[in-house]
Amino acid sequence: MEFAELIKTPRADNVVLHRPLYPAVEGTLCLTGHHLILSSRQDNTEELWLLHANIDSIDKRFVGSLGTIVVKCKDLRVIRLDVPGMDECLNIASSIEALSTLGSVTLMYPFFYRPMFEVGEDGWQAFLPQQEFERVSSVTSDWRLSQVNKDFSVCPSYPALVTVPAAVDDEALRKAAQFRHGGRFPVLSYYHKKNGMVMMRSSQPLTGTNGRRCKEDEKLVNATLRPGKRGYIIDTRALNVAQQARAKGGGFEQEAHYPQWRRIHKAVERYPILQESLIKLVEACNDQSHNMDRWLSKLEASNWLTHVKEILTTACLAAQCLDREGASVLVHGTEGTDSTLQVTSLAQILLDPRCRTLRGFQALVEREWLQVLRQFPCSFEFTEHFLILLLEHAYASQFGTFLGNNPSERSKLKLPQKTMSLWSWVNQPTELARFTNPLFEANGLVIWPSVAPQSLQLWEGVFLRWTRSSKYLDEACDEMVAIIQYNKELQAKVNALRRQLAQLETEDKLRESP
Repeated sequence: MEFAELIKTPRADNVVLHRPLYPAVEGTLCLTGHHLILSSRQDNTEELWLLHANIDSIDKRFVGSLGTIVVKCKDLRVIRLDVPGMDECLNIASSIEALSTLGSVTLMYPFFYRPMFEVGEDGWQAFLPQQEFERVSSVTSDWRLSQVNKDFSVCPSYPALVTVPAAVDDEALRKAAQFRHGGRFPVLSYYHKKNGMVMMRSSQPLTGTNGRRCKEDEKLVNATLRPGKRGYIIDTRALNVAQQARAKGGGFEQEAHYPQWRRIHKAVERYPILQESLIKLVEACNDQSHNMDRWLSKLEASNWLTHVKEILTTACLAAQCLDREGASVLVHGTEGTDSTLQVTSLAQILLDPRCRTLRGFQALVEREWLQVLRQFPCSFEFTEHFLILLLEHAYASQFGTFLGNNPSERSKLKLPQKTMSLWSWVNQPTELARFTNPLFEANGLVIWPSVAPQSLQLWEGVFLRWTRSSKYLDEACDEMVAIIQYNKELQAKVNALRRQLAQLETEDKLRESP
């Protein structure tokens, strides 16, 4: 398919762009296969380059011969384009709709993008399972790297290599996979070096109403426990929801079959509820009435911070079980995807100092994914700008890192061969410097965030960045960086003077000696 077939009007003049916080700009609108571009001859005006993949929806309005296209983006941006001429407006709107809903992933921009920078590191090879496994195998021989899923036939949504207990063979893994929803049998998510406890993730067991059991699954789960130790199964569903799942063939681990494990239900809302909540939150953030009572009412009605609290509380519980209780943990919901990965990822950030570094967090995103930063501003090597960058590229990007829903899809698409990795660009020294937190001080301890209502804040850098100016925050940040840099330079001079003084004292002693 040629992109030209989808573009009814490739160019329109005298189009006016409206954006919150910016004056209106008149210019020429151009549509390419992957970008919507508005270029203006006005001085000091930035061009608009918008990936079609970033467009969530558009609305069309007409007043006389003037058409207006309202573009709502996946990064929460809302822009308005005034296009003269009804036919031209309809053609442009139709073209945008077609280009933003391409049927094939291989038609997306990452497959056409060619980097304009010198590639120093292949990001596709930066965080291989073998490298991550070496961190575990260097301290224990209780785990092994299995190739049971090398052709993705055991579990389509798992990677080709998975870390499992050394005492469990591949045949047992295959049978355990048949007992778990979608084949997502328990695999290692995190090894806590402090005490050897582990966190695993999986999907629900398929016990059904007749209490079906699987001895291979029981062996697999129990093989993760140290002698004399107990474990916790954290089910991210409410008890009644888990019980209802049994009628559909799912269920949860029976205590009689897993006597060394205690099951805890911590309800974390699923995708449809979170999506509805996000829609309400975005609507509140784009409300331009500037009425504080109205804003607070809409924020509360969205329940967004409540959902954040639920996930953070469950992650803290998992971290507490490992670090303070000295117990291993298995986390799962129904499918063992969204809520499960949110909990295991957050728990690792709390437990593992490495996950709070730039490269360590990249590795976590590759392994698990994808507001604790606000409560511990000195414990993270990266800034919120790095997190916002990942958010943007997760929805629309010139890189292939976030394409595909699982390793099987990414393998079929041949992303490492046909696209560039985001990490190849991010890990350039000049780019890393932009995302490095000047307040960072390596903290080897577990961090325990507060989940009290007064401690949870809306992430303004994401939800309000298009509607509220960050000028004063940016100025304060620049001033802070300048002060830190000045103090570092001053400390360096003090250290140099101390060395010179010590050298002079040594020379004096040598002269005084006979």
